[in-house]
Amino acid sequence: MLVGTAALVLSGCVRPGGSDGDLTDDWPALAEARLFVPTAPVCLPRINAVVQASTYETVDCARNHLTEAMYVGTFDGAVAAKARRPDPGSPDLRGARADCDQRVRDILGGDWHSARLTLNIALPSVSAWAAGARWFRCDLSETDSIDNTRPINRTGSLRGAMLGDSTLVHRCFDPKLIDDNLNYMAPVLCTEPHRAEFVGVYVEREMSWAEFTRGEQRAHQRCMGLIAAFADVPNNSDLPYRAGSIFYPPSEREWEEGDRGVRCFLWSDDRKLTRSMRGVGPQGLPAT
Repeated sequence: MLVGTAALVLSGCVRPGGSDGDLTDDWPALAEARLFVPTAPVCLPRINAVVQASTYETVDCARNHLTEAMYVGTFDGAVAAKARRPDPGSPDLRGARADCDQRVRDILGGDWHSARLTLNIALPSVSAWAAGARWFRCDLSETDSIDNTRPINRTGSLRGAMLGDSTLVHRCFDPKLIDDNLNYMAPVLCTEPHRAEFVGVYVEREMSWAEFTRGEQRAHQRCMGLIAAFADVPNNSDLPYRAGSIFYPPSEREWEEGDRGVRCFLWSDDRKLTRSMRGVGPQGLPAT
């Protein structure tokens, strides 16, 4: 009885009309899986150090946003060959940061260190890296001040933002002190009484972070050289009697990633200034 039943079941296995009996060769090929890669230039409502397709969101740059993706590049060489994705703050990001730095300068029309701007590198997730993602993204944000580098909401693209008379560019400040220690730098018009003025950025390529934090005198000397050039005064033994310096280095994370741009400011200890010191010469910035 069981054998008969089996025969009936087997005898029911017949080909449908028009079928060649091969159940796979007429199926469309599955599309090859594509790794997510973010786009640029676009504006973004939030800042993410790690970018994933599931949470990816862009906004019109005319609306409020926290950051602008300026460029998407690709890791190559030894870094790309690594099985593990570089972490934020890793020296493995130095090539990416150098690329971002130059790309952003070209897009802005100037050095972003000279303005209320901060540059961050966004990365794929660890799982995306393991699957083959090798991109990095250069994110640029406006900040509140030289002291508070937390990104703030803005409207409008930063493209070309440093061309012309930009309000983002560092100029004159009235430093606020607590017991002779710098508390914060209040930005003011250069025609208002002030004691500090931004003079430029130097790049420290030779020192580790630990060496830099122990050797502040070297930073002071480098900034004094920028002050002399900015004010058009001799860089000699009289310079300390004309002005002092204030400097702002990158954070330790930024330093390890390869950002070595140190921002320098002229500091007037003994008198308030009411004009820019750019090109004033020895009479405009006398030794006292």
